[in-house]
Amino acid sequence: MSTSLLALLRDHAAVAEFFRWPGELDLSRTEHVEPVHLANGLSLEPFAGDGGGGTYFFCGEGGEGRPILFADSEGGAALLAVGLPELLRLLLAAPWWRDCPGCTAEESAAGEAEYLEDEPALLDGRAAAAAALGLACPTAAEALALLRRTATGIGREFVLIYTPEDTPYRMLIS
Repeated sequence: MSTSLLALLRDHAAVAEFFRWPGELDLSRTEHVEPVHLANGLSLEPFAGDGGGGTYFFCGEGGEGRPILFADSEGGAALLAVGLPELLRLLLAAPWWRDCPGCTAEESAAGEAEYLEDEPALLDGRAAAAAALGLACPTAAEALALLRRTATGIGREFVLIYTPEDTPYRMLIS
């Protein structure tokens, strides 16, 4: 039986730290800031959060291959990936994805420059984390193109609703 990626993340402190920052995927944070549900009726399972109060959710039933939705604390959401490997490749390649709502090369270049200024060891940490998890790291352009296809394609079927007012979250990726 193979070990799950979540178990590998939890058991490998250096890799977990890379995904906590700069990846903004903190496995110790699993509570969302408000009651939400999916319009399509699929279940939501929070499994991680970010430093700004956002939450990563597995959608539906099953394992790590389920669609993953991210909801921020400001009323925005997007389907980021289909499966945990895809999400981790996105966070490896472009942890600045939040600064790229249009997933453009210009947005990505600006985000990358800012991250590398703040985190000069990012590329070394990325390589070590990818190797530890056995994941190939796509280019930022490849990862953001897949993010855009996912969020604006099948992601349209994953509308997050603020339950008390029955109002939808706005789309984070355009």
